[in-house]
Amino acid sequence: MEAINYQWGHTRRFNAFSNYTKQKYGERMQKVSLDAGFTCPNRDGSIAFGGCTYCNNDSFNPSYCKTTSSITQQIDEGIIFLQKRYKTQKYLAYFQAYSNTYAPLEKLKKLYEEALSHPKIVGLVIGTRVDCVDEPKLNYLQELAKTTPITIEYGIESCYDTTLNFINRGHNFEQTCQTIKATANRGITIGSHLIFGLPGETRAQMLAEAKTVSQLPINFIKLHQLHIVKNTVMAHQYKKQPEIFQLFSLEEYLDFIVDFLELLNPEIIVERLFGEAPPYIMAGPTWGNLRNDAIMNLIEKNLEKRATWQGRLFKQIEQQVNS
Repeated sequence: MEAINYQWGHTRRFNAFSNYTKQKYGERMQKVSLDAGFTCPNRDGSIAFGGCTYCNNDSFNPSYCKTTSSITQQIDEGIIFLQKRYKTQKYLAYFQAYSNTYAPLEKLKKLYEEALSHPKIVGLVIGTRVDCVDEPKLNYLQELAKTTPITIEYGIESCYDTTLNFINRGHNFEQTCQTIKATANRGITIGSHLIFGLPGETRAQMLAEAKTVSQLPINFIKLHQLHIVKNTVMAHQYKKQPEIFQLFSLEEYLDFIVDFLELLNPEIIVERLFGEAPPYIMAGPTWGNLRNDAIMNLIEKNLEKRATWQGRLFKQIEQQVNS
């Protein structure tokens, strides 16, 4: 336990985002999700149609996110929503729905700067795809990041091209690596997503992704199990070919995520260890009625039971890679 206290300054067994914000800003920060009416290049035909096969934006978009409301209105309603649960005074505007750099730069500037003009917003988190940024957009965000906390959150989803093709992602993993490195070279903070349980991936392959992403210059990561949600291509695939899906039970995931954390670079800040979706939208198995706090408690208890922590095996792997 001493190693964990020494490295992060807290006693949790992983590098938790909530602790990071308290240390950096003196208090917990909350994200206000926004829907600015974007789409994606694999939805509108620029690259493909239909979007990623697992994606239904309703599975994660809060009720206050409505494209009929302005950015300012969504922020106001989001803060009211969040204040029911959190005693927070500082917020990050989270452009979450679809690909939030997929528009001309002038339009992006207008949206981002409207969010930053809100008195309780101190920074931006911009969710997007690696094929939806270019040099002018990165240059603008680089300038903005000199005075304002800016995070670009990229959906990695998988490190394997076979999987990316299967889910209709529309780009390969090499593009992911190139874009992440170009973003990091400008000093912009980088968030990332990984999904576990995508068809065709073995447990060994998913664990190997810990080593892969640990070599990338990312600051934050969100980890979550695959959900099968209604009104998606994947829901139809699951109905017709359930045998191609190896979805995690809760017990399996509790062990898997601890194994993954052991291999993950301890410098990477973990924002999420599992995903959730409203029960009414699920088309596949769920973990019952367990709330977020209960699942997090189970993960932390499993870390404690196994006397392990994030990055416990990372140095060993790093030495093997460099030898």
